[in-house]
Amino acid sequence: MPVFAANLTMMFNEWSFLDRFDAAADAGFSAVEFLFPYDFTPEAIQERLNRNKLTQALFNMPPGDWASGERGVAALPDRFEEFQAGVDRALDYAEATGVKRIHMMAGLADPTDEIAVGSYRRALDHAAERLAEKGIDLLLEPINGRNMPGYFLNSFDNTLREVEAAGHENLKLQFDIYHCQIIHGDVTTRLRHAFPHVGHIQIASVPSRNEPDGEELNYPFLFSELDRLGYTGFVGCEYIPRGKTVDGLGWFAPYRRS
Repeated sequence: MPVFAANLTMMFNEWSFLDRFDAAADAGFSAVEFLFPYDFTPEAIQERLNRNKLTQALFNMPPGDWASGERGVAALPDRFEEFQAGVDRALDYAEATGVKRIHMMAGLADPTDEIAVGSYRRALDHAAERLAEKGIDLLLEPINGRNMPGYFLNSFDNTLREVEAAGHENLKLQFDIYHCQIIHGDVTTRLRHAFPHVGHIQIASVPSRNEPDGEELNYPFLFSELDRLGYTGFVGCEYIPRGKTVDGLGWFAPYRRS
């Protein structure tokens, strides 16, 4: 049975960020993820995890200037020193939280530009090697162009080729089912093909990005498929609740922590 991680950036927004850990645990989640922890100290995050007996499933490396529209710096030339500092900062939070997988955002860049490709692969190699020293997986996620126009990784096929070609044992694909459906469709076949390289899965309904309880995708079937494939990782609930978070958790009832 899948182990679901509440995404505290999108869910439980009725609470302040640190109180979302408590709310997720009260709702029956055993794990959490979020985009970024960097507005809070590692110790503050650690305390909330420990208090609620929660596992930190995932978070992202620093993305550059998020408020100004940056979405990562890995593929941006002349930002490598900033990227290196971001890896170090992420590892400080990894030590405090015990997280075993970190997502590297690529940035807004042309995937056919040779300079951007070289910058990205240099950053990828550095991050994979640094994380491997700590026993942590590095994750790469393709993101659809509707939600994030101009993102460097916009194809599951191309991202999977990057994972396979790089040759790092700790480099994995972050398989967001919502993004896969929008970019390509044919989710189940793609999941089966990519499965040996999948390190984390995320979910949301399509097209609304709300609770995974209807619309284009049959999530009960997909959850059963994960069991058939033998998936033992986390499934991140990276969706935007239609209303109050707890009111929309009917889909989660069969899976909640007692």
